[in-house]
Amino acid sequence: MSDHATDPATEAFVAHRNLLFTVAYEMLGSAADAEDVLQETWLRWVEVDPGQVRDQRAYLVRITTRQSLNRLRTMTRRKEAYVGPWLPEPLLTAPDVAQDVELAESVSMALMLVLETLSPTERAVFVLREVFDVDYDEIAAAVDKTPAAVRQIAHRARRHVDARRPRAAVPASATRAALESFQRALTTGDLQGFLDVLAPEVVLMSDGGGIKQAAPRPIIGADKVARFIVGGTGKVDATITIDPTLVNGNPALVLRLDGEIDGVMAIRVEDARITGLYYVRNPEKLTRVESETPLTLR
Repeated sequence: MSDHATDPATEAFVAHRNLLFTVAYEMLGSAADAEDVLQETWLRWVEVDPGQVRDQRAYLVRITTRQSLNRLRTMTRRKEAYVGPWLPEPLLTAPDVAQDVELAESVSMALMLVLETLSPTERAVFVLREVFDVDYDEIAAAVDKTPAAVRQIAHRARRHVDARRPRAAVPASATRAALESFQRALTTGDLQGFLDVLAPEVVLMSDGGGIKQAAPRPIIGADKVARFIVGGTGKVDATITIDPTLVNGNPALVLRLDGEIDGVMAIRVEDARITGLYYVRNPEKLTRVESETPLTLR
């Protein structure tokens, strides 16, 4: 990509880069794939005369959406062969993301997993309409559907997501409080401490990608989850350090063994108790947590 600030194509792309990355990431759940999509978007963008484009933002979003849809269909085949549960790649995010309640929810692990249950086109329409408020005509051009069809898809996707998302938005302070209680229990190995903060129906998902050991399927129920965690940490022959951070716009924990990152723990909270635990151990999904500065997504 050119570094010349006077180049109109570069200026336009850089101005909208965070937005384009967020669109691609919310559609794909993978920062690495989102970066590849941005590279493909750039290569197509430089072939266009920016002066002939009436709405550069809309045009760039259209290219990014189409490239994301192409990649999403390929990723579906990859996920079918994935070892164990698949979780989105965690992103370190800047504090301003957490302050934007709607954006923070849209990139949360919990909602990203809900988006995984949509078809590629439904996911694109939902992200563009519900997260970024793109008008129906622009979405129609991006997904090669009529505006009327897009409205129907948006309604169907919204109904599907609303049936599976948390019942109400939870303030970051409530998530942070639950996470602090969880961290204390994790540090001390206190079984009762876990039971006090975990909801009875809590679900634990861990993603090792076949590279690191992880539960092969979700673990359900506070007692089973607490005992799984206590039993697992009790077998670790290393010094465990736990650091709070912001991941995907929400409070989370980074766990290290003898100083080396082991995984990222994100949570879902409802009624002040943890209903979802998402532990990403796959090292291929953790490179950004160690090497990247926190991202601003808009």
